[in-house]
Amino acid sequence: MTADMTEQPQPVTIERMTYEDIPQVHRLEKLCFTAPWDISAYYRDFRNPSAFYQVARLAGRIVGFGGVWIIEDEAHIVTMAVQQEYRCRGIGRLLMDALLEEARRRHVAIVTLEVRVHNAPAQHLYTKLGFHTIAYRRHYYPDNNEDAAVMELRLDQ
Repeated sequence: MTADMTEQPQPVTIERMTYEDIPQVHRLEKLCFTAPWDISAYYRDFRNPSAFYQVARLAGRIVGFGGVWIIEDEAHIVTMAVQQEYRCRGIGRLLMDALLEEARRRHVAIVTLEVRVHNAPAQHLYTKLGFHTIAYRRHYYPDNNEDAAVMELRLDQ
């Protein structure tokens, strides 16, 4: 390779989370969130038929993940994270698309999520996907008492 040739970026792949992925997902959780879940929550959800998790891999390494709980015709996005240096590159969108595709496959009518009121990039992504704010939960986040915006997407319309 000559010095002026640019390397092609490696593609991000979106895959269903495996049991073996959980420690790496939890490490990323601790990097991304000030109040991370305990790793046992991921092991419990892995056995939960209502839970569906996807990971984003880049060069074999997990750089993002997202999870949804689907019960009958309702879905709730329970977590979404992308490693800081890979944000704003479309990885969150790929993860959300995969979670929403699973919701559609299971004939979900309504998808909800909570997002920090000061997380403008995430709210922008969710709005572009068709979500809209329906309520606020005061002091929702225990690490700093920040409010959460509750957002909803209707898939049945």
